[in-house]
Amino acid sequence: MKALILNGALKDDNRMDSINKFTEEVLTKEGYEVVESILLHEKKIGPCLGCFGCWIKTPGICVIDDYGRVLAETIINRDLVVYLTPVTYGGYSSELKKALDRVIPLLLPFFKKVNGEIHHKERYESYPKVVVLGVMQGEDKDMEEIFNSLIKRNSLNFYNSFSGGVIYSNLEKDIKSQLEGKLKTMEVGIC
Repeated sequence: MKALILNGALKDDNRMDSINKFTEEVLTKEGYEVVESILLHEKKIGPCLGCFGCWIKTPGICVIDDYGRVLAETIINRDLVVYLTPVTYGGYSSELKKALDRVIPLLLPFFKKVNGEIHHKERYESYPKVVVLGVMQGEDKDMEEIFNSLIKRNSLNFYNSFSGGVIYSNLEKDIKSQLEGKLKTMEVGIC
């Protein structure tokens, strides 16, 4: 099994380093042969142009030739993808959001109804399972509720097992146990 960690830490934010390291350790311990981490702010990923070229001109491939292309291909070829992000106003960091905007070529431009809602059709037979780990410095129930709602809504668009939650970084000594608990209780296929 192969896992990918998309680290959405902002430049000069080192809080995520230890959480990323612990995540790698837990996944390796749980049987993932390959665990790759990508620190997104170090990669050249331009913003999505909204041009639909990835659906019309070059189906399944973004027309922008930068790391966003590599990222989409890497994601679809993993069994598990972990979104690791500081929670920003109840959402993903700007680095993670920019990267996720660029993986829209993994879906088709056509639509179908899912539980009474309209969603894009899948391009591939299977998609990786996704775990979203939002890091907050302290408890904020409103922000946590918004973040959990975002995870739930995004799961509808990616046709897979999508789960996640918040890890509190102010509990430094407990980060590893928080992380192990989140990964083991989620439906991610961990042994």
